[in-house]
Amino acid sequence: MSNGFGLVVRFELRDPEAAAGFDELVARTLPGIKEHEADTLAYVVHSVPGEPNVRVFYELYADRAAFEAHERQPHTVRFLAEREQYLSAVQVTFLEADAGKGPVGP
Repeated sequence: MSNGFGLVVRFELRDPEAAAGFDELVARTLPGIKEHEADTLAYVVHSVPGEPNVRVFYELYADRAAFEAHERQPHTVRFLAEREQYLSAVQVTFLEADAGKGPVGP
């Protein structure tokens, strides 16, 4: 069984209007991920209490190839291009599973 391939992405949005636009973009993107990406095991969008202009994504893929396939999907390409207008900063942390409980494991 694969260990999976994960990442956490922290998006800092310019202002409340940018946050609203970003949230709409996310809402338009999620159906494509849900319907067309069987090897995307988790794609969870989080808000952060006390930080209304921050969103954190947790993404888990079956393997690196599944992540790369996700990046090539038309809905993802659109998201990556359109998100820039809303952002003041973005931080990406790639993860390797070592132990735990979930849909993939060592």
